Amino acid sequence: MNRNVRQHLLCFAIVAALLAGSVAAAPEVKAGSDASDPYQMLQHDGIDRHYLIRTPAESALRAGGVPLVLVLHGGGGNAENAERMTAFTAKAQREGFIVVYPEGSSRFKQKLLTWNAGHCCGYAMERKVDDVGFIRSLIKQLIKQYPIDPARVYVTGMSNGGMMTHRLGRELAGQVAAIAPVVATVFGDESKAGQPVSALMFNGMRDESVPYLGGAPGGRFNDAWDGTPAKPAFDQGVYWAATNGCAKEPVKRDQAAFVHWRYACPDGRAVELYLLKDSGHAWPGGQKGSRRGDAPGTSVNATDLIWEFFAAI
Repeated sequence: MNRNVRQHLLCFAIVAALLAGSVAAAPEVKAGSDASDPYQMLQHDGIDRHYLIRTPAESALRAGGVPLVLVLHGGGGNAENAERMTAFTAKAQREGFIVVYPEGSSRFKQKLLTWNAGHCCGYAMERKVDDVGFIRSLIKQLIKQYPIDPARVYVTGMSNGGMMTHRLGRELAGQVAAIAPVVATVFGDESKAGQPVSALMFNGMRDESVPYLGGAPGGRFNDAWDGTPAKPAFDQGVYWAATNGCAKEPVKRDQAAFVHWRYACPDGRAVELYLLKDSGHAWPGGQKGSRRGDAPGTSVNATDLIWEFFAAI
């Protein structure tokens, strides 16, 4: 194996370990031809893109006006990995909404998948993959296929998927009502979203991969993005508060287990941020991403709080 090949393989191993905390096996079936198969395919920009869809009971679908939640995996993960870590499928079935787990891209088919969030990560960033266009097309297709309320489309994601969630909030502001980035960040050069988009954010105070105080990425692998230092976690709230016309200063509540910022916003808009004292680079209240990944904190359940936030918008 020559040196260049070894370097490429090492680079993608780094992305996987840093941003997902997991390297999940790819789903065995990627059908796209059978509408009853939960694994579906959408071709965008000449690339076969895949996603996993879970629908609620038929009674909820017949009633119409169903909310849609997109859940983006972390760098190196995939749809099954995101579903397992977050338990959003069980939540969707109880609450009567559709949940979809889109997948990023990679030179290794369904392995080591990443999102082009701008400054991160890996293959998708380097190749400037049109992930915004893919998600835009996916939302449009899903609304055609299912009785989804177009005004109730929401996006959440972890790490690289959380950074992509920020980007989708900015660039699909007319299609996305609210976002919930988890263990993610902003970089300070983001353009302003064209329309208000409510935002709920979670960061772990023990996170070494995306440090809540900002700066360079840490952890065992520190070169998973393009080198642009992250802003402190609070800057996410500052950005979305300005976008939504909220008060400049939040109401701050320092609890034993977390710090909670809530901004006073106009009716129908909301911006909140949780800094979790017991959490690192993991989905709060969820499942561990891999054997070597951070153990999730238990002070809050991010999935429960995210759906509660989305449902109120």
